[in-house]
Amino acid sequence: MLGLQYFTFREQWSPLFAFGMAAIVILYFYVDGPYRRKHAPAEQSTSAWQKTSFLTGAILFYLSQGGPLSLLGHMMFSFHMLNMSFSYLLVPPLVLLGSTSYMWRLLFQASIWKRFRSLMHPILCLVLFNMVFSIYHIPDVHDYVMTHYTVHRLFYVVLTITSFMMWFHVTCPVPEWNRLTDLRKMAYVFANGALLTPACALIIFAGSPLYAVYSDPAVWVKAMGYCMSGDPSVLLEKYNGPAFFNLLSPLEDQQTGGIIMKLLQEVMYGFILAYIFFHWYRREHADDDKQDVPNAETQPAN
Repeated sequence: MLGLQYFTFREQWSPLFAFGMAAIVILYFYVDGPYRRKHAPAEQSTSAWQKTSFLTGAILFYLSQGGPLSLLGHMMFSFHMLNMSFSYLLVPPLVLLGSTSYMWRLLFQASIWKRFRSLMHPILCLVLFNMVFSIYHIPDVHDYVMTHYTVHRLFYVVLTITSFMMWFHVTCPVPEWNRLTDLRKMAYVFANGALLTPACALIIFAGSPLYAVYSDPAVWVKAMGYCMSGDPSVLLEKYNGPAFFNLLSPLEDQQTGGIIMKLLQEVMYGFILAYIFFHWYRREHADDDKQDVPNAETQPAN
């Protein structure tokens, strides 16, 4: 149970967050179904594959940000990095691939969004996400964010927004908003992987624990206070702090977290590269087939 049995249902499952995510899923099906059929019947609905993709992204985001994985992420760094991988490397492309162009046009139809168009430049999005992500993993910054609730929530909101901004250029669901060719998308993914590597390397190859949140009992219990009710000091008095809830030593836990992040990054980027290449290959061959079909009007009559 990894220590979850010592926490209440509310602490493990965050019911309010679960209701919020359920509302987003219901809104997704409403816009795709009754609303679209009434206001834009000519627009294409989502396929079964897209619905599965969106639901998978929503479930992963809930588990990593409000479910049991979120609680485990406060107890073990390896689970924390698993949550980061789910939230910012898997969820955005799953949600984008699971959405239709109609949904995104509807979401950003207000004229005010045109003022922020410059922020969607591909290079800026790439730099912003990786900069925010890397800054977060600087030990002093990470410990401060994890022990200050308001800053923690704001930082995670910024990470979520910038991750969607970055992934939007790779899995853009709106054809007319697409700024990158397939070849440039593949280069974009490679560049993103290269920019994430230093943060992973810092975590994996460090010779000592970097984060006080997972090695200093006093700092750890303060961070735990944001995900449990009651006095968190009982975790020190009754269970002797983080060592009771962690199956690994702080250094082993840290290295495992870095490896998890790197492996999931490589798997996801490999999948996305294959997806881009497949669609590029299929489109190129479709164009070739069109060129090979003789124009009936120009053929001599028999």
